[in-house]
Amino acid sequence: MLLYPNAKINIGLFVTGKRPDGFHNLETVFYPVPLRDVLEIKPVPKENVPYLFQTVGYDIAGKPEDNLVIKIYEDMKAEFDLPPLDIYLQKHIPMGAGLGGGSSDAAFMMRALNEEFHLNLTDDELARRVAKYGADCAFFIHNRPAYATGIGDRLAPLKLSLKGWHIVLVKPYIFISTKEAYSGVTPQPAPCHLPEVVMQDVSVWKELISNDFEDSVFPKYPSIAAIKKTLYDMGAVYASMSGSGSTVFGLFRHDCEEAARVFHDCYVFRQKLLV
Repeated sequence: MLLYPNAKINIGLFVTGKRPDGFHNLETVFYPVPLRDVLEIKPVPKENVPYLFQTVGYDIAGKPEDNLVIKIYEDMKAEFDLPPLDIYLQKHIPMGAGLGGGSSDAAFMMRALNEEFHLNLTDDELARRVAKYGADCAFFIHNRPAYATGIGDRLAPLKLSLKGWHIVLVKPYIFISTKEAYSGVTPQPAPCHLPEVVMQDVSVWKELISNDFEDSVFPKYPSIAAIKKTLYDMGAVYASMSGSGSTVFGLFRHDCEEAARVFHDCYVFRQKLLV
């Protein structure tokens, strides 16, 4: 079985409070974008092998057994007595980018196991199960625009469409850990109600929608702030850091062909949004 786990962007992100469990409450809008990894599962050709795992593309930090794809496989193998698998993961979504690549891989792995082995788990059940592996994992089960609250795990679908807009993702070769990003944020109430504002024309977003992490990340990494400014200078109608960074995205009314040249020292992805 072959699947293509996609990335997401955050449209707005407000850190609204510190929780007793040490995590933070937030408000954001998740939107799927067509930057995709490749995930394949198939039977193991050899006997007496628990699983095979091959990764190509972007390097993945940590041990293979710590990868969420393997954690989910091992947990579901124990519960449902699944057979050994040959697992192949090609990484196109950069790590530490605020694009949810690891969470997407996890969700798509759980969906693949459900379909391949006819486990008959509903989407709601899959979302509940995968949420324990990461706050935004559940989003990728339904994989449609959603208003997220709590730690990003409480999702309400939105009838938001950016079809026809051109998106540019710019990822500098800077890694920002979630812990580092949160360390510079002071929680405060959201300045607007995101579900209402995102339904307005994109042209008004610049003045109304922000990402709280930019206030702490930009002073420490001025090159990321410069990417956002450059996207606006190039004609973006809206630009923002996604999640806790370090990717910055821009929404354009036209194809931004010069992006690769202007951001030659960064990873750049651009595409017209079809949904």
